[in-house]
Amino acid sequence: MEQQTFTRRLFINDVDTFSSRNIAKYLSTCFTEETTQDGADSPPRQPAFRTVATVSSSSKHQNNLFLLQQYTSPTRDELLQQLLECDVVVYNISENATQQQIEEATWAITALHTESENFTTRKMFVLVSTVMTWAMTKPQNPEEADAVLTEEDFRRRRPHPSFRNHNNLEKLVLKLGKGSKSKLSSYVVASGLQYGKGENLFHYFFQVSWLLKLPKVPIFGPGTNHVPMIHVHDLARVIENIIELKPKSKYILAVDDSKNTLEDVVKMISDKLGPGEITTLEEQEAVAMKAFTPDELQYLSIDLRLDAFIIKDSFGLRWTSERGMVENMENIVEEYKHARQLHPIKMCVVGPPSVGKTTVSEKLCRRYKIHHIKIKEVIEEKVAQLTGIVNGDDPDSENTSEDVRAAARLQLDRINKSMGVNAGRLDDHLVFDTLKEKLNSRPCRNQGFVLDGFLKTYDQAQQIFLSEETETQGSEVETPVFNNTITPEHVIALEASDDFLTKRVQGLPESVAEKMRYTPDEFVRRLERHRELAAAEETLLDFFDELEIHPEQIEVTTDDPEYTDVVKKITQMVGIPRNYGLSPQEQEEEERRREEERKQKVAAEVAKKKRGNEAALAEMAAQYEEWQRNVSEVKRQEDELLEARSLPLRNYLMKYVMPSLSEAMMDCCKVKPDDPVDFLAEHLLRHNQDD
Repeated sequence: MEQQTFTRRLFINDVDTFSSRNIAKYLSTCFTEETTQDGADSPPRQPAFRTVATVSSSSKHQNNLFLLQQYTSPTRDELLQQLLECDVVVYNISENATQQQIEEATWAITALHTESENFTTRKMFVLVSTVMTWAMTKPQNPEEADAVLTEEDFRRRRPHPSFRNHNNLEKLVLKLGKGSKSKLSSYVVASGLQYGKGENLFHYFFQVSWLLKLPKVPIFGPGTNHVPMIHVHDLARVIENIIELKPKSKYILAVDDSKNTLEDVVKMISDKLGPGEITTLEEQEAVAMKAFTPDELQYLSIDLRLDAFIIKDSFGLRWTSERGMVENMENIVEEYKHARQLHPIKMCVVGPPSVGKTTVSEKLCRRYKIHHIKIKEVIEEKVAQLTGIVNGDDPDSENTSEDVRAAARLQLDRINKSMGVNAGRLDDHLVFDTLKEKLNSRPCRNQGFVLDGFLKTYDQAQQIFLSEETETQGSEVETPVFNNTITPEHVIALEASDDFLTKRVQGLPESVAEKMRYTPDEFVRRLERHRELAAAEETLLDFFDELEIHPEQIEVTTDDPEYTDVVKKITQMVGIPRNYGLSPQEQEEEERRREEERKQKVAAEVAKKKRGNEAALAEMAAQYEEWQRNVSEVKRQEDELLEARSLPLRNYLMKYVMPSLSEAMMDCCKVKPDDPVDFLAEHLLRHNQDD
């Protein structure tokens, strides 16, 4: 005979918040326990819960595949119908709950209690509240240094002044769930400050540590307060056990077994992810720096030692982090990086001189927000660091021990001696040690790097990337193991023809060529050396091929200063950035930079157009002047031709016409006839007949 099991329909509010979302996602992975008798095959397991939830209209999480249904800003009547269809209703007000959310939870438990007489089956209401309703509670024996509070003290709990409404709602839920005959059972879960799965309240400390923009991770306030905490998945397991076990105790504390102070927590985050140092600032600084809101600071200022004996003694929890964040920090950090998609991008760009390695590297670093590793700068940085320690100029020199200072002095002496012997160059083994130290630094391990053009040979790559450990294959063969932490995952080999590179270098100003060591003799020597190494029996690219990190070879054929096509190919291969986006300040700076570039581009286009217009106008003016000269010449030639043609006619008129006509006109002037034209005609006719 089979044991009766069924899938419960479960409601949870505001699934777009950190806490509710992770609780809902966890519960969607739970399955029913099926058992059979007589050795029969077990039927397929069914989901323990089919989850429905509310989500705000402004939520970024509109496609929640772990939900059966989701409702965007439903009306009270619509929401009540959905609640009545559910077996379990979970209202979560544990994180920065607004007054509206508290009022909705109050309405929900009241409406369900009113309808409970009509229930056909028993229903459960779970209120996920916060330990902030215990914030002002004193132990019964405050003189005891390690005095703790337990669920037995819940009737004495005193809330933080800002959480009185939470406390009142807790009391209402416990009151309305009383009575053995009631078909609505209710529970209150007082949750510790939640962590894990990418972080929420503690996210600032993780982000500051990851980005390493501050030399010390700040704690706001003294940090000596004990912070009751719980991993958000452990909180979800507490809710799962309440639903399955239906414990007699209606008020349950949900905290892990840690009794850590805020300072303990932040120090461990800094050690595992950041600079390893912390500093104390005033709480007001947190708001000014936009690190925390005043409401979030209230959570972080709680000072309580709590012991949750019910979940320890009565629940069979499969803990994610029973001993707390500090003890499990390595796992919490991995969760954080996985949830936030924060993974280092490690690249190496190689190629012949003047092919554009540095320009491409800079563009990749800007896009992926990773570190640009140039060997000359790495060595200069190391020398400056050691000099600062030796001379006491280091910002943290007061805490620097004599042993550290002596070790720095010894290392600096070795570097100076090597440079003195080798005309300013450093011995290979010192270069390799310095580079490995840089690649193993926290910034490079967190965000990643682009190694710009340093590696030249197979042996150099072995010295830097192979680990001292070996891997045994079979009974005899030992295979070297590469250091996965610092070995590039993408190798970009830029290539170009000798003619292309030579023409590019010849086009450089003399001062730039000298600075970059691209004078004719130096450039030819460096290019020949590169071609020689590329033709060796074992090349740099062979090393990466053997590690199955196959280099991407890209031909540079155009003299594009932006390397648009090259960078596009690389980013398509590498993928999207795996780091934090720009901060608001950086975003503003980036927008200013882009606006400035846009203005410069527009100005350049306007200037180019203006130059083109001026050239066109000059050409048109020249053409007009030429046309005028041509017109003048044509007119002159026409006048000469007309003059030449008109000469015989003039002579004829002067000899035969003008004398008679002149005489007739003179007579006309003397007589002054009424019709002068007729007079002239008769005069000319009469004289013509006389002749």
